[in-house]
Amino acid sequence: MKRTEAKNVGQIINDLLQKEHLDVALDEHRASALWPQIVGDGINRYTISRSVRGGVMTVRLSSASLANELMLIRANIIQRINEALGREIIHEIIFK
Repeated sequence: MKRTEAKNVGQIINDLLQKEHLDVALDEHRASALWPQIVGDGINRYTISRSVRGGVMTVRLSSASLANELMLIRANIIQRINEALGREIIHEIIFK
């Protein structure tokens, strides 16, 4: 049996996630969890639900006017979420 360099537990978990293609799903979950931090308490107060699937974040808001306003800055929100994640996970946001 060939000896390899020792890895820490975090590296082993990351390798396993990448091997099983679960790293993207985990980052999508992280993107959803980052929403309040990215948009702030004022906007998050109007958020009913949010989910991410296939790089598309869907955000349900209780205010239609706020949804229209956020459409104007969605590229900025996408950029900030992806920067926080360290890679491009979100490529579209749909406001409902």
